[in-house]
Amino acid sequence: MKTETVSEYNQVIHLCKELFKKKTLDYGTAWRILRLPSITDQIFIKAQRIRSIQELGNQKVNDPIQDEFIGIINYCIIALMQLELKDDSNLEIEYEKLEPLYDKWVNATRALLENKNHDYGEAWRDMRISSITDIILMKLYRVKQIEDNQGQTLVSEGIEANYQDMINYSVFCLIKLGFHKND
Repeated sequence: MKTETVSEYNQVIHLCKELFKKKTLDYGTAWRILRLPSITDQIFIKAQRIRSIQELGNQKVNDPIQDEFIGIINYCIIALMQLELKDDSNLEIEYEKLEPLYDKWVNATRALLENKNHDYGEAWRDMRISSITDIILMKLYRVKQIEDNQGQTLVSEGIEANYQDMINYSVFCLIKLGFHKND
């Protein structure tokens, strides 16, 4: 994978992780109460808002769509952490204990990107942000279907792979929007 892509990816993730850390310090881990379908719906709300703004060409709430892509990334990582912590009943987890888990999922997701980028090249750089948004929404509908099927699939990727793809697509959008340069 191109060094430039790795650098941009890491910059975006660094900014997302910093926000995750600050929110964890402010709110604790209130998200631990959420069941996986509720997290999926949170991600859906964010992706749907992005698409709505893209289609309408304007917005009435001044929160930039970059914030929604960051939210998608962090909620996908939260979902992956929830999957891993499903047998842990603690609702409150200190950031110091969450940070390695956050990093673990980021590293696994970046490795997935590197493998896919090897096969597909940098094709995402030629895609429209609106197309990537549609792909994120498609992935969300897939996750909802898998959740409705109690996690069972016949031949398809599981929930984890779809969350990881949504993270990577959201990182692509933030790179295309120049977000990685805001540090």
